[in-house]
Amino acid sequence: MPICACDDEGQLLQQCRRGSREAFEPVVKRYTKDAYRIALGLVGSRDDAMELSQEAFYRAFVNIRHLKPHAKFFPWFYQILRNLCFSHLRKRRLRRTSGLPQFDGEELTAAGGDWFDPHMVVERTENKDRVWQSIARLSPKHREVIILRHFRDMSYEQMAEALFCNKGTVMSRLYHARKMLKEILENSKGGHAYDL
Repeated sequence: MPICACDDEGQLLQQCRRGSREAFEPVVKRYTKDAYRIALGLVGSRDDAMELSQEAFYRAFVNIRHLKPHAKFFPWFYQILRNLCFSHLRKRRLRRTSGLPQFDGEELTAAGGDWFDPHMVVERTENKDRVWQSIARLSPKHREVIILRHFRDMSYEQMAEALFCNKGTVMSRLYHARKMLKEILENSKGGHAYDL
């Protein structure tokens, strides 16, 4: 039986710990879209998101022996990805003293029923740009919880597991992030009241 035919993540990870690159391929395929979209939400650049998510998978494979035998892969992997993204943002901030990251949230949002109505496209584009520029103004830890909850549809429990904190901390952080985002949106040019 080929290694990749195994669908049990635990068995695949055991084979990865023994150095099997083939066993890591289905794990990468399972999480590639989520990794890319989360990185895109955190750093705002498609190219950077692709590079950072690929680097995170490389580091995960190299360090797979540090993942505890019965631990879930994604929360552990997420820590690698978020650390890379936050490090990237710090370096970018040092290189650039002014300006906010330009977010392209197009791939993170779902298409609505009236997707091709020209008036709706213009309104949606303007609102999307305003929302993403406002998200860019949040601190990385607040931006992160907005992305995980509202664009990746993670539950509070999943977020707590991925962030290595308790559910109460996640809820508190998300509450403050939503409050700050709402204030930024209301104060932005042509601001409207948004319910988050």
